[in-house]
Order: sequence, then structure tokens, then C-alpha cells
Amino acid sequence: MVTARSSRRRGRRNRDRHGRGLRGPLYPSTLPAASTRAEKFDALVLDALEPIEARWRTELTKLDVAVDDVPEVTPDTPEGVLADSGVPLARLVRAGVDRRGQPTRARIVLYRRPLEARAKDSADLADLVHDVLVEQVASYLGLDPGVIDGEG
Repeated sequence: MVTARSSRRRGRRNRDRHGRGLRGPLYPSTLPAASTRAEKFDALVLDALEPIEARWRTELTKLDVAVDDVPEVTPDTPEGVLADSGVPLARLVRAGVDRRGQPTRARIVLYRRPLEARAKDSADLADLVHDVLVEQVASYLGLDPGVIDGEG
């Protein structure tokens, strides 16, 4: 009896509990609905960066933009961090030299989860990402955010 039970379990490994087998994806990977939240956020960042980069292309050649899920929260807020109620939304990392003596490029890091938590809906998230990018690019270039956004 024990042998029959164990062999039955081995046979069920690749099936769901009703014995129909594993199901395929709900949406084909080519449709937007199949994208993960992180992929949608990355696309949102690229869309927000496009008009800024089109206008300031020559000044931004040595700047990278990255996305991270969550920030490392420390009691002391380093320079270049844009925070909301103590939670970092983005960070500007200036160009410098790493531990091996290699030069590093300047980088803006957007934190996906705090930005998503602060936004009410997808339109609000798009506006928030745009505003944060404008703030960080203005800080990088040493200009007023209105100049970067084309308002002044």
C-alpha cells in the first residue's frame, strides 16, 4: 500500500491537483498585459526620459538612469537623494572612482516600489516619475527644474 501511494505521488509531480497538467500563460508574451509590474515601470521611465533626453542630449551623455526596487534605508540621508517622508524616491550618484580605481559614470537611480506606493493610479505614477526625473536631472546639471522641463 505504501509503495502504490508513493508511486502515485511521483506521477502527479507535473500535474495540478485535478490531474489536468500544467497550464500555459494566461496572455501571450507579446501582449502588454503579460508584462510584469517591473517591466511596465521600466517602460514608464523610458517614456518619461525621452523628452528630457531629446532636449538635453549633449549634456546627458555621461549620465545613466537605472531602476531599483527598493532603496537601502539608512538613518543618514546621503547627498543627492530625493525623499518623501523619509523614504527615498530617487538618488543621484555623482561620477567618481570605484574601489579598483576605475572611473564611474554619474547615475540616477529611481526606486520603483516607493514611487508606486505614493502614486494613486497609473497616470499619477507617470507624472510622479516625470517630476522625479526632472528634479534629478536638474540637480545633475545644476539648473532649475523649470528649465529642464521647458517651463522657464
